[in-house]
Amino acid sequence: MIIFDRLNCVFQDVFDDDELLIERNYTARDIEDWDSLMHVNLVLAVEKEFAIRLSSYEVTRLKNVGDFIDLIEARL
Repeated sequence: MIIFDRLNCVFQDVFDDDELLIERNYTARDIEDWDSLMHVNLVLAVEKEFAIRLSSYEVTRLKNVGDFIDLIEARL
């Protein structure tokens, strides 16, 4: 499964929405319930799914789904 598909599964799990289909340009404003607490849960779930550790600097630079994808690609 490619990174995008795996990340979409993480979003579906974290936000408990099997119908959620992410787009690269999606931000917290585009996904209901994506607040600061959910962002932490999302980062932890991404770290677990992709077996990576993200620094707080990297996390603060994430502005949208595309940034998540690019960061994951760079780390794998």
